[in-house]
Amino acid sequence: MPNQRDEAADDSPPDRPCLEKLDSPTGSPPTASLSGLIELETCVSNLNLAHEIVLNRDFCFKPRRPPTDSLEGRVTAIVHRAFWDSLQQQLSSDPPNYCHAVTLLQEVKTILRSLLLPSHVRLRAQLDEVLDMELIQQQVDHGALDLHRLAGYVTDTMASLCAPVRDPEVRALRGLGDPVELLREIFRVLVLMKTDMVNFTLQSLRPHLLQQAVQYERVKFQQILDQQPASLDHTAAWLQVAVAEEAAAAGARSESSCPDVSATAVLDRAFMRLLRWDPQDRKYPETVLLDRDRLDALGRRLQMLVLEASVLLLTRAQCGDAVFSLPGFVGRLRRSVSALLEGSHTREADLKEALPGLGETALQLLTEAASERGGAAPPRESRSLLSGQISELWKHDHPVRTLVGERARGFLRATLQGGLAKGSPEPPAALGPLGAELAELGAAFGRIVHFNRSVFGPFYAPVLRKLLFPPGEAETGEDPR
Repeated sequence: MPNQRDEAADDSPPDRPCLEKLDSPTGSPPTASLSGLIELETCVSNLNLAHEIVLNRDFCFKPRRPPTDSLEGRVTAIVHRAFWDSLQQQLSSDPPNYCHAVTLLQEVKTILRSLLLPSHVRLRAQLDEVLDMELIQQQVDHGALDLHRLAGYVTDTMASLCAPVRDPEVRALRGLGDPVELLREIFRVLVLMKTDMVNFTLQSLRPHLLQQAVQYERVKFQQILDQQPASLDHTAAWLQVAVAEEAAAAGARSESSCPDVSATAVLDRAFMRLLRWDPQDRKYPETVLLDRDRLDALGRRLQMLVLEASVLLLTRAQCGDAVFSLPGFVGRLRRSVSALLEGSHTREADLKEALPGLGETALQLLTEAASERGGAAPPRESRSLLSGQISELWKHDHPVRTLVGERARGFLRATLQGGLAKGSPEPPAALGPLGAELAELGAAFGRIVHFNRSVFGPFYAPVLRKLLFPPGEAETGEDPR
């Protein structure tokens, strides 16, 4: 990997990544050649794909189909229809014109060969014998081509190669009599089979990719950094805010005027901030961009869990354990919370509008639960108090919401501090029946964070060293990974 070091970094160890200075000017856009931009785009694309394969266990390729109502979808449909109409005219002429059909058979043969494994020696030889393009062209020249026989062989070969999930679609090919429709469906199913093969190969290679993922992503990001030296500016600003927050928190815990601030604690706090990132803030750290969608989804889920737990705590305080412990009551209340707040819990105005309805639903469920138990409904004062408390949960400083949020975030931070090898701590009691979901969220968050730190630890180290240890101060040598 090429390293372009500035004078301020000449004394850094040779295994450190090359970083731009924090105070470097970035006002003027860098000049780059077209080939350099293409190379950069390819590098970013490969990095994104490798990262998705490693972190997303459900990742798979799907055939690309443009939306039917889009310009691309309409143009694609018109071109495909024109091609198959042309083929229909050729085969319906007298004598039939097999020019396009022969080209399609060559493409079918190429696709089938790509689906063969090295052990398919006999099947490969048979494919070359039946779909011998020179022989097929001679048959066309002499008017002796049997297109249905060749299509039948192709269908039988597909049946022997396809995944079990494609068996019904391959069997349906045998019932098609129109040669144009048959060829069109053969190509459609072959595309699906190619996708199945790619995904099977991907699953087979995943364990090997995991072993090389950290080094691969680190090398790719260094290549990006070499071409775009300002690619860590947002990351440096993100860490700088975390250093300030951690220093303030450490100062509140310690009586010392200069409390110790560790790089690990700073990174933990920085990653926790990503769960509450302002969507309007476009200065997202570059080293976490590939995980932004995942982290945003975890942040929304955390916010929903905090609201659900707050409603459960308030309801339990008003109805008591007798009603709260009735079979199915908590589940019904949770489903109501999820249904009424889904899509509105991320915006304060929407949440403020939805909460009164949630309060009414909670009172209705309480009344029904008390009736099932054979008891009286909660007093009017209790019902009014509960409805009012739930309606006020939109406020960020609501005492119950604040308490539950602090406990939940404290649990997630303890998960980061514990590490994957040490196991996850116990979820806070304040979240009650939501503890299992919070633990699952913490495990997903921990996987993202620990992998990111394994990859980008060497990039974070010089930035944190400049922020935590100004020139002249001693360094602890702590590894931020």
